[in-house]
Amino acid sequence: MFKKLFLILFVSFYYAELTTANVDVKARTAILQDYYSGEILYEKEADISIYPASMTKIMTSIIAFDLIKSGDLKLDEKFIISEKAWRLSTSGYSSMFIMVGDQVSVENLLKGIIIASGNDACIALAEGIAGTEEEFAILMTAKAKEIGMENTNFANSSGINNPDNYSTVRDILKMSKYLIDKHPKFYQIFSEKKFTWNRTGGDPITQGNRNPLLYKNLGADGIKTGYLAVEKYSLASSIIRNGRRLIAVGSGFNSKNARSRESSKLLTYGLTNFDLVKISKANEPFEKINVWLGKDDRVDVYTKQDIYKTIKKAKKKLLKVSIKYEEPVEAPIKKDEKVAVLKVVYDDELVGEYDLLASKEVKQVNFVSRLLKSLNYLIWGDV
Repeated sequence: MFKKLFLILFVSFYYAELTTANVDVKARTAILQDYYSGEILYEKEADISIYPASMTKIMTSIIAFDLIKSGDLKLDEKFIISEKAWRLSTSGYSSMFIMVGDQVSVENLLKGIIIASGNDACIALAEGIAGTEEEFAILMTAKAKEIGMENTNFANSSGINNPDNYSTVRDILKMSKYLIDKHPKFYQIFSEKKFTWNRTGGDPITQGNRNPLLYKNLGADGIKTGYLAVEKYSLASSIIRNGRRLIAVGSGFNSKNARSRESSKLLTYGLTNFDLVKISKANEPFEKINVWLGKDDRVDVYTKQDIYKTIKKAKKKLLKVSIKYEEPVEAPIKKDEKVAVLKVVYDDELVGEYDLLASKEVKQVNFVSRLLKSLNYLIWGDV
């Protein structure tokens, strides 16, 4: 009695002719992602093993943020500084400059880690949370596996020399995305350009954030630099501009200048060669579909998740969206019941398929009304 219906929705765009150029990033390994769509826009040897150096500190921070979120740790909780933590502040490493016996709040330790890249603060936080840095590293690796970092192992909290502390730029990207997804308020610390620590036995010391992109007009708000002699320079970075967020991770840059220049080039490539298209907003009405024998003739449908697609600027007109369902859907319909499917096609290839759910309950009309509607359909073909 009913037929399948494809409701084709042509997504309208401002279309500008633009040739998308390839980008050559001078790093041993690199990756670029459009945050909202999840699309990988560039990758270069993204799965080879690297020593993540101070990018390790992203996970150190995540462990603390997760515990704060669950109520098992507080920002104003204080940890006593051990000799092991203090020694790193006297060994030429990046330091917050804490002293043995100091009682330092979790909040200050996190700022010392994120802004000043303090290795001493990493050990102090690790020991305060897990008892020893070794036990803390176990927590870090377990969290890595939980969020899909398949080629990562953490052996310490700071990323200083240890062959068992390894990862990939793809895994660092997953970790960075988790940080931004799950802890947006704490993530704001990564954009702070300086941190002042009122150290014991000396004048306050102010240190600047080591992320060079924060000082450029790019819209950068994170994330973390790294350096090891064996790995050279690395950077996990993110920018947000005009409603878009991009995340890039690179390792094996030859110099600080190259790290800044090549990371900027990669992020700019993503901004200028691609557009982000919002197709559906989670839990908001997407379209109306017809209902048969219901107290309402039509019902709004929605998707459970945000749906975005990243499209090359020169090919945006190739994106099409359609709704597939048996027309009309027969009542009764339960709220949140799957009633249709949203299909996303790019250049004649299916690139996404999503359930469309009814936004409300639609009850069936009474017997007499159903009879009259059925007769009307048989005579006039009108539902």
